[in-house]
Amino acid sequence: MDVLDVASPSVARMNNYLLGGKDHYPADREVCERLLRIAPGARRVAEAGHRFLLRVTSRLAREHGVRQFVAFGAGLPTPLGVHQIAQRIDPRARTIYADDDPLVLAYHRALWEDRRRTLAVRAGPLQAAHVLSEPEVRALIDLTRPVAALFVSALHTIPEPADPAEVLEQTARLLAPGSFIVASHLVSEDAGLRGQASELMLGATGGRWGRVRSRAEVGRFFGTLRLLAPELVDVCQWWPGSDRAAAAGSPAWAEYGGVAMVR
Repeated sequence: MDVLDVASPSVARMNNYLLGGKDHYPADREVCERLLRIAPGARRVAEAGHRFLLRVTSRLAREHGVRQFVAFGAGLPTPLGVHQIAQRIDPRARTIYADDDPLVLAYHRALWEDRRRTLAVRAGPLQAAHVLSEPEVRALIDLTRPVAALFVSALHTIPEPADPAEVLEQTARLLAPGSFIVASHLVSEDAGLRGQASELMLGATGGRWGRVRSRAEVGRFFGTLRLLAPELVDVCQWWPGSDRAAAAGSPAWAEYGGVAMVR
């Protein structure tokens, strides 16, 4: 049984703090406040990433008929999650939440998991291919039918030297035609800020983090996958709908992402 370490910051709990949640501890809040001094837009950008996740889920379910979702780097439960959005459109929709934080797993199992339509598994984005081969996941998700693999706000948490592009490529190879890869990544066009933020997060998490990248670097992660319009953008600009008034990021700090179809 895992012992909860509240003295060390957790990426999931830090994101919960930035989103205005209540499941965080002093160590998480202290690092977030340091991050906010480096990147004052971090709260706004965290919210933009979460809204992007919900909009993508809704659009893929409504317009593309996707009924299976796997969320990597799922984070702590929020008032509205992927499975709730998907099941509003079709109650038969199925969702896997994957995260390598034991607290996240405990919360998901207590609050959201029913094992008939929703399942929580312990794994990080680097284990995406392994997750999709697990018997308990295969019992819920049919890989011969379209699946949306969601890496929202997850790629920048992949420690180097692992390559986020390879993670997406490996995942895509396992999915049926008509599936989707959804991914977003923290970006900054300020090299000094990128370095400061990455150093802070690497130190705070004991190396369980990747780095902030430029938009050009993130642009190659989808490889040959066909991106849906509007392709790679600040996530606030991806079919904003009722979120149109939401503040976008800035060249100094934003989340950059897109949705690609597997053919």
